[in-house]
Amino acid sequence: MESIDDALHARIALLEKALEKERARANALEAERDRLKQAYRRLQLDLELLRRRIFVAKAERVDTRQLELEFLQKQAALTALIEQLDPAPAPELPAQPPMPTPPAPPAATVKKPTGRRDLRTLPIAEERLELLDPELEGKAERIGFEESIMLGWRKGGPVRFIEARAKYRTTTEQGTVAIVTTALPKRTFARSFAAPSLLAKILTDKYSDGLPLYRQEERFAREGLPLDRGTMCRWVEDCGMTAGCVVLAMRQEAFETAFCIATDATGVAVQPEPSKNGERQPCRKGHFFVLLADRDHVLFEYVPRETSTAVDAMFRGYAGYVQADAKSVYDILFREPTGEDESDEGREEVGCWAHCRRKFYEAAIAKDRAAREALLRIHRLFVNERRWSQWPPAKRKELRLQFTKPLVDDFFTWAALEYDKVKDQRGLLRSAFGYAVRQQQALVRFLDDGRLRLDNNGSERELRRIAVGRKAWLFVGSDDHAQATANLFSLIASCKLHRLDPEAYLRDLFRVLAHWPKDRYLELAPKYWATTRARLDPAELAAPFGNLTVPPPE
Repeated sequence: MESIDDALHARIALLEKALEKERARANALEAERDRLKQAYRRLQLDLELLRRRIFVAKAERVDTRQLELEFLQKQAALTALIEQLDPAPAPELPAQPPMPTPPAPPAATVKKPTGRRDLRTLPIAEERLELLDPELEGKAERIGFEESIMLGWRKGGPVRFIEARAKYRTTTEQGTVAIVTTALPKRTFARSFAAPSLLAKILTDKYSDGLPLYRQEERFAREGLPLDRGTMCRWVEDCGMTAGCVVLAMRQEAFETAFCIATDATGVAVQPEPSKNGERQPCRKGHFFVLLADRDHVLFEYVPRETSTAVDAMFRGYAGYVQADAKSVYDILFREPTGEDESDEGREEVGCWAHCRRKFYEAAIAKDRAAREALLRIHRLFVNERRWSQWPPAKRKELRLQFTKPLVDDFFTWAALEYDKVKDQRGLLRSAFGYAVRQQQALVRFLDDGRLRLDNNGSERELRRIAVGRKAWLFVGSDDHAQATANLFSLIASCKLHRLDPEAYLRDLFRVLAHWPKDRYLELAPKYWATTRARLDPAELAAPFGNLTVPPPE
């Protein structure tokens, strides 16, 4: 009997040991399952964020190949995790479609003509303008005209302008006969056969409507005006550099008088210099900065590299509020003045609540409760701003201090507590709360004055001009061409800010620029152009060329 009991006890002990082993194995499997589920959720979030970033990058014409490669790797890892979590076959996720291979350019079969083109043979409308010499007209015999041709643009199509300068037969004091031709009037582009109206049309189509030069070349050919893109490209750079004098005057006034300058940046591809061995090289990357000076001027600046040194040089001479995102290149603007460097201007940083909200939005994709609460709190601030948008700045500041400041203080008190909970965890939530806590001083700056804005969306909207156009014209030819492009963007964006027609403004600008005094270029800025234009002779301004009477300064 005892032997049977001993055998049963031994059997029970053996089973208990096996059970304990199975329990340990089950606990290990549960821990592995929890780890895999956590990795699965993290990969799902990464996949969703990559999908969103690829969409945004394609919308701004950014190279998405690295993002798409990372997307495929995450997708493969997610599929492998699904197989580990569920042995049943998982549904295949849609694969990214392969990028189409661009067709090879057709071989050139027609040789380009050489020599000076005959503009008289073009099948386009023609207008003739005769320029007479007021000192000789009626006193000397007019014997004919010396003609030159310019190409312009009218509503409906291209036009050929015949500039006919009268020739006179006169007699000198010595009794000899002399031929005198009416003096050639001043031109902004002396050796170009393009009239200001044609230049304005090309520039507006490219930088306002995003129409690249090769498409304009095809359209002009249909209109009966053969213009190759190389010629237009040289015109564009010449126009941009020439108009830089007006942009420089705008910049000087903005730095002297602006209350707040909002800034942001975007990248642009720059065509490389030809290599000595003839091999093709990839484009390098430059950057366009936008400076939105109150409601007065929109200024674009080009820098080859987005560095703190470039930002410091760009803002040298300005003291006031600067609204920007929290990128590290802007930190140099807000250092304490030392008096040793003239660039230490004592600027005040204004944060952007839209950037802060954006980080919480990314964290809310994972349906995190704290991120959704942060979005709700920030939304209340924007609701208040919309309600008070029509109030004057003094009243808006009073309302902000009364109603918005308690919400802001409560937000940062809550954000500090939430950040303490997640500061040791990697993830989007820690990044979002960390951004808010670190940027608290800049984010509350808008309470100082009613003229300060809650967000920096204005400068981002201006950068859309480059982002949209970049999808069509792809790159700029050089650093000089990029600076010329920045000048043209400055004028066109400022025109739209002041509700001016960019094409009409550029046509008038190139018409009057050669006659205008160098110390009065600010009068030609879009902000003041309506007042300046009203003081000009409409008949003289409407002519494609000829003398122009400059009014005295006000």
